[in-house]
Amino acid sequence: MVDVATTGPRRPVDKVMSWEAAIAWRAAAPSPLVFTNGVFDLLHPGHIEVLDRARREGAALVVGLNSDASVQRLKGPTRPVRNTAERAAVLAGLEAVDAVVVFEDDTPQALVQALAPDVIVKGGDYSPDTIVGADVVRARGGRVVVVPLVPGQSTTSIIEKLRG
Repeated sequence: MVDVATTGPRRPVDKVMSWEAAIAWRAAAPSPLVFTNGVFDLLHPGHIEVLDRARREGAALVVGLNSDASVQRLKGPTRPVRNTAERAAVLAGLEAVDAVVVFEDDTPQALVQALAPDVIVKGGDYSPDTIVGADVVRARGGRVVVVPLVPGQSTTSIIEKLRG
């Protein structure tokens, strides 16, 4: 175990991992491992609430981050506002986040299978039955947690407000 008192907190750049590095990290990570995912384009209080609650569900939190191409397929050609590297750096800078892993597909299903988390967490715009990867987590005896939405917080509404 790393002694934070002598080494300080982990640098954000060290938290952004390739799939291979994340799988190796997962093998040594404390359990239970919690997983959440999303675009995290313009970080807002709703995102912070989900990330904080997710981290409180276990001993380590890994965040799956949609790649730019994935975001464009899901949200349209004007998104994301921030590119993958920028979004990953911001997430990795948060104390609650232990690892950030980018995925290229439209869903994190393959990443969830690769990392085998013990808990999966999503925001309240999902139900336990609509969370991608919930089946994988449940099949291993894990838990699925839905965090209530923070009213008035969405990236789309922020973008609309900025556009006037």
